[in-house]
Amino acid sequence: MKKQLIRAGIIGSGFAAKFHYEALMRVHSVEVDVVGVFSIDQPSLINFTASRNLKGFTILEELIEQCDILHVCTPPSTHESLVVKVLSADKHVIVEKPFTGYFGNGIKDFCGDTFKREIGLKHAKESSESMLNAEKESKGQIMYAENWIYAPAIQKEREVIEKTGAQILWIQAQQSHSGSHSLDYGQWCKSGGGSLIGKGCHPLAAAIYLKQVEGLTRNGHSIRPVTVSARTHAITRLPNYINLGNLRDTYKDVEDYASVHIVFEDGTIADIVASELLHGGVKNYVEVHANNHRTICNIAPNNAMQTYNPKEAYFDDVYVVEKTDTNQGWSFISPDEGWFNGYQHEMDAFYRTAAFGDPVESNSQLAADVTAAIYAAYVSAEQNGIEISL
Repeated sequence: MKKQLIRAGIIGSGFAAKFHYEALMRVHSVEVDVVGVFSIDQPSLINFTASRNLKGFTILEELIEQCDILHVCTPPSTHESLVVKVLSADKHVIVEKPFTGYFGNGIKDFCGDTFKREIGLKHAKESSESMLNAEKESKGQIMYAENWIYAPAIQKEREVIEKTGAQILWIQAQQSHSGSHSLDYGQWCKSGGGSLIGKGCHPLAAAIYLKQVEGLTRNGHSIRPVTVSARTHAITRLPNYINLGNLRDTYKDVEDYASVHIVFEDGTIADIVASELLHGGVKNYVEVHANNHRTICNIAPNNAMQTYNPKEAYFDDVYVVEKTDTNQGWSFISPDEGWFNGYQHEMDAFYRTAAFGDPVESNSQLAADVTAAIYAAYVSAEQNGIEISL
């Protein structure tokens, strides 16, 4: 039986575009035709398209017109305008995380340490609302590319919640590692914040999503977050920080640690940690404490495969796992990191939506709730952890 053909376009030619393209090569529900790529960075566009035998576009509207679905793989400060443009053409749009945010007032010497966080929250919520309103007027849908939602462990926990009618009492979740190589990541005007938005968006989304699943299963409507309280810190920017070169310390005006406490409509809670202060790889997990079970979702690392390597040189050409400083000794080597992280499952689900109308699990409302929680958490942290209403 011939599969339905879906025409795809990629906006952007950097890191996110690369893993979107790789995930598209593993979509099986439909036939995907990657029409081409648009980027304002011409050298990057040429390099990206030439190595993959793709067509480069210099006019965005031409790419949009020829596609059924567009991947927005650009910096978050550009998301709102691009998403609205794609939706206005009645096309589906897959938008990378973070969904949107506040990136300063445009002045050259903007400093993320000093602006009032209420301004960031107001702007971020207005930006989300702009995209959600554009979606309401469009035949296209927003698909929020939060891969944690589609990670096999999270989807299995979804099944457990649905089939047992579980009540989630408390969620613990975290994403941490040794810091980002990107210099843009350390500047608020380019990243919209630090660890809380760059890493915290993942566990926050998973926690909000699982409470959404619970509510829809038990009551027919989502259980949404209502308040947050938070603390943030910039440990590697402390004057007494002793830098031994093991952690990134290039952050200019953002935090490298965040802790967030969420209260949901039903009074249950979630605790989220995000940081750049972790040695030995990554720590990406969600732990669910329910009234009838407990689940630990180890997204990365996990023990699906463990390898002992006596000499570093043996594994010079072997990818082991993200963010480890050495391949020697015992390691939790990942046989398929993209699979465990949910990338191919995410794309397959999105293309099933485009082809067959399947509901979007990681949708625009989830994206907006995550964004609001992040920026309300920044308001809380500015006021030493007071509770902020959503």
